[in-house]
Amino acid sequence: MNVIAFNGSGRKDGNTAVLLNTVLDELSREGIETELIQLAGKAPQGCIACYKCFENKDRKCSVTTDNLNECLAKMIKADGMLLGSPVYFTDVTAGIKALIERCGMVSAANGGLFRRKVGAAVVAVRRAGAVRTFDTLNHLFLHGQMIIAGSTYWNVGIGREPGQVREDGEGIQTMQTLGKNMAWLLKKIHG
Repeated sequence: MNVIAFNGSGRKDGNTAVLLNTVLDELSREGIETELIQLAGKAPQGCIACYKCFENKDRKCSVTTDNLNECLAKMIKADGMLLGSPVYFTDVTAGIKALIERCGMVSAANGGLFRRKVGAAVVAVRRAGAVRTFDTLNHLFLHGQMIIAGSTYWNVGIGREPGQVREDGEGIQTMQTLGKNMAWLLKKIHG
């Protein structure tokens, strides 16, 4: 079993990465293969609504000027996925939104490539906007007929400066529980 995680933050190793790695560490402890992809500096562009994916049905986006198809191939192969974003103006970053738009379209065009995979959203926040960001991330999972893993609270960690989220004990515990719950769910599905 494997889980792919995408860090939508503009900061490669900031708070969102800390939170995602906390979840991934728990998954690794449970024997699940993990990989973290950082979108910082190489985020894909948004969907151009060309609908070529519906014509071609080749499990790829027709726009090939960025790394989207590499990300998409990893999502298709994975048993589970994590999407992480800091809050930017009360929502996800443009990079993770572009990933959601384009991968969601290609999945839908090809009969639901993410159906019954396990998904979870992770949010780093300074003060406000976490719930809306969490909701936006979960839309890919819900639209893709995925199974969402939960924790003891919304999957949110609080911090502004890089690494500051480590000081949010409840947020770190929430991520650890999320990792354990995601591992349990994956094992039940694939066991």
